[in-house]
Amino acid sequence: MNTEKPVRPGWDAYFMDIAGVAASRSNCRRRRVGAVIVRDRRVVSMGYNGTPRGIRNCFEGGCARCAGDAPSGAALGDCVCCHAEENAIVQAAYHGIAVRDGTMYSTLSPCLLCAKMIINAGVTRVVYGDEYEFGAQTRRLLAEAGVACERLAGGI
Repeated sequence: MNTEKPVRPGWDAYFMDIAGVAASRSNCRRRRVGAVIVRDRRVVSMGYNGTPRGIRNCFEGGCARCAGDAPSGAALGDCVCCHAEENAIVQAAYHGIAVRDGTMYSTLSPCLLCAKMIINAGVTRVVYGDEYEFGAQTRRLLAEAGVACERLAGGI
């Protein structure tokens, strides 16, 4: 009989892995990002980046900015894709699910716009994998609002 304990990931790694699976559903041509909101160690909402409901998928030409040759980080105001964090929050609202006091796991650090949504949704902790455009203003805003924010060691 094998008496060795199985290797199990910690909760943060476990939920970050789930965010990675959510990212696999992304329809964005440029980057795949996933987000999961958890309360009491239960997934309550998930999201991935891509075009809004009812709009042609990004990879099918639904977003002219992503289909074009704009460099990374440029012409973001022209992008019609929604961010994974945004979609996780909006999906919860769409289905009447509270995310207040939850933890958000995202494969990428939140942008300023998503940080504002995270704060207003009442999410109290953000764990992210890789960093992208995680500016000082975004960090300050989350800190001032009391949202704990940390990068998962090893990323995703």
